[in-house]
Amino acid sequence: MSEYWKCRDKSRNRPEVPSQGKGKMKGEMKRLYLITGAAGHLAGAVIRKLRQKGCFMRGLVLPGEEGKDDRYISYFRGDVTRPETLDAFFSCPDGVQIVVLHLAALISLQEKVSPRLWDVNVNGTHNIIEKCRQYGVARLVYVSSVHAIAQTSAGAVISETDRFCPQEVEGAYAATKAQATRMVLDAGRNGLDVVVLHPSGITGPGDRGRNHLVQLALMYLQRKLPMGVRGGYDMVDVRDVADGIIAAVDRGRSGECYLLSNRYVSIPEILENLRLATCRRIRKYCCPLWFAALVAPLAEAWAKITGTRALFTRFSIRTLGTNRRFCHDKATRELGFRPRDIRETINDTVRYLLGCFCI
Repeated sequence: MSEYWKCRDKSRNRPEVPSQGKGKMKGEMKRLYLITGAAGHLAGAVIRKLRQKGCFMRGLVLPGEEGKDDRYISYFRGDVTRPETLDAFFSCPDGVQIVVLHLAALISLQEKVSPRLWDVNVNGTHNIIEKCRQYGVARLVYVSSVHAIAQTSAGAVISETDRFCPQEVEGAYAATKAQATRMVLDAGRNGLDVVVLHPSGITGPGDRGRNHLVQLALMYLQRKLPMGVRGGYDMVDVRDVADGIIAAVDRGRSGECYLLSNRYVSIPEILENLRLATCRRIRKYCCPLWFAALVAPLAEAWAKITGTRALFTRFSIRTLGTNRRFCHDKATRELGFRPRDIRETINDTVRYLLGCFCI
């Protein structure tokens, strides 16, 4: 990458760009994408797609995380919870249109909000908003979650909303995402050009098991999954979410939210597709949710003792029991969002994992 794009002058403090109201982002300047959480599963998919388009990027990674510079991306060490570490990441030459893709977040399947979870997901988002104002970014695209949206009546189809309340959602992750989304939209009402995206359950190739749904597939492939559970959730391919994020930069309307969902997929359906993808003969038994709820506390306790991560927790079991239906018509209409068949996602995930592990 040219040194022009790598400029790390910490002393720059450009004035904020004027708000562009409800219109789409415009401009013919040279563009630089700033991507937080650049070592994550979703960010990896975004980076690969932007690289294919010949776009220039900066990736923010934590100290100790990997990030190799190439012609299109330069990695910066920093922490969204420590604003003093973000100035080099945000400092850019004059005449550059800065677009921030805020993907950094902690995901939790627990019920109670930990200080670290709140610090990253809420305080970290606040720090990113303030840096966007300070350095006059052209647009902030914030990746929230469908969990931030309060469920109305059972079986009702959930679509976009502009009201977010941490007290009206279930689970620690949902509460932090609801609060952060409200902050981003408030910043939009006060002059910052923002677009908010709400992906459903993200899965797909490019991850080695940090993603909970990929962890399920990996445990199945390694024959470490004793049984499945009945229930399911709306699941979407990480590559389709990446396409939606990139499309939101130019096609999203300022101050608007978009759902990036696919369809409801049951755990038995996932396990059956995994069986077909691996040509295994025996189908995996799936226990009822009431039984899974009984043993979930034991699984959580065992995970704590062994220092591992429980796949099925009390919160995740409750989530799998909700028949959440999401509508992504707005994203399809305005962003061109068209999610692929989940069977393709599962097959590609299996091929990726088999290539990474000796299974």
